[in-house]
Amino acid sequence: MNTYIALFRGINVGGKHILSMKDLVAILGTMNYENIQTYIQSGNVVFQCKDKVSEKSAGEIGKLILDKKGFEPKVLLLSLGELQNAIANNPFATDNGKALHFFFLESQSHEPNIEQLMSIKVKSEEFMLSNNVFYLYASDGIGRSKLAADAEKALDVPITARNWNTVSALISMAEKAQ
Repeated sequence: MNTYIALFRGINVGGKHILSMKDLVAILGTMNYENIQTYIQSGNVVFQCKDKVSEKSAGEIGKLILDKKGFEPKVLLLSLGELQNAIANNPFATDNGKALHFFFLESQSHEPNIEQLMSIKVKSEEFMLSNNVFYLYASDGIGRSKLAADAEKALDVPITARNWNTVSALISMAEKAQ
């Protein structure tokens, strides 16, 4: 059995694109995914599948949600190994799980605008780009961070972010599913 993590972008935020986790589990179940577990209401799912999933699978999930709920969220699928690598490559140590953020890129950024990122970074922020993850340590939070707000534009690929607390919970769930 292969273990995957699905990260949904833009569901249950600000009262828009409402999708209960019960409905999400039911939708994923129609795709023959097994052992489906959700984490918090913002769209984090761990599941298993006998077959390999792909970028095409992510699009199929989005289309099923469109058919059932009337909106199509962006879905990023990670294998257990990809999530483990993202954690292993994390350059920042912290006890504050809300200060460290993993921005998962849909694909590798071929022309990231590092100069732009450096120009908007404030002293309390540090970042690193590694393959398909943009790591941001923002000790003052990301609520007002221009770096967090403009990362997708500077990287020129779709992204979805999760803080360290969420990433830690997801890896724990995924590894237990093995």
